Amino acid sequence: MKNYVITIARGFGSGGKDIGTRLAQQLEIPCYENQILEMASEYSGINEDEFYKVNEKLRGTYISNWLKKVPMIKRTTPTVQEFVSDFHLYQIQADIIRELAETESCIIIGKCADHVLKDYDNVISVYIEAPRASCVESICRKMNVTPRKAEELIKKTDKYRYDYYKYYAGGDWRNPINYDFTLNSARIGRERCVELIREYIKIRFGD
Repeated sequence: MKNYVITIARGFGSGGKDIGTRLAQQLEIPCYENQILEMASEYSGINEDEFYKVNEKLRGTYISNWLKKVPMIKRTTPTVQEFVSDFHLYQIQADIIRELAETESCIIIGKCADHVLKDYDNVISVYIEAPRASCVESICRKMNVTPRKAEELIKKTDKYRYDYYKYYAGGDWRNPINYDFTLNSARIGRERCVELIREYIKIRFGD
């Protein structure tokens, strides 16, 4: 089998990163999330902090309001000066993701990777979600916060991920058409999610 890539989009608290990490360990391939920001910084010479500032989010609420007024056909050439820089940072990350897809088997968490690699035939894209109660419980346990705080974090994080995807991919982050399949991690458990993805890899690419 030639190299393949698994992209994982995830609701905050659904365990998507955990599932991706477990899958990578079992398949013995790298799992990239924020490492892509570090690689983009090294590749471009731009300070790593700049990439973290726009990590799956848009800068400034005024930008989000501006985006709603701009026709999609114009969105590839933003005119707000601050956002031109952000768009450049996204393009650098996209170049890194394409390079990975062309050279090695790996798992990529977030970063609009399903969109960036939508024309590649060696890619499987998965969306991981879970009911809100399950996500709240997961965040409380992982971050040691109250359920109320967990709710706030989930709403905020999912909102900026949605806006980020809407801008760069021009679609709905949660649209099932974007992915090979969607998994409810609370229904079957994270380890079973890993098993299902592994089985699908065999179906798509063979042993």
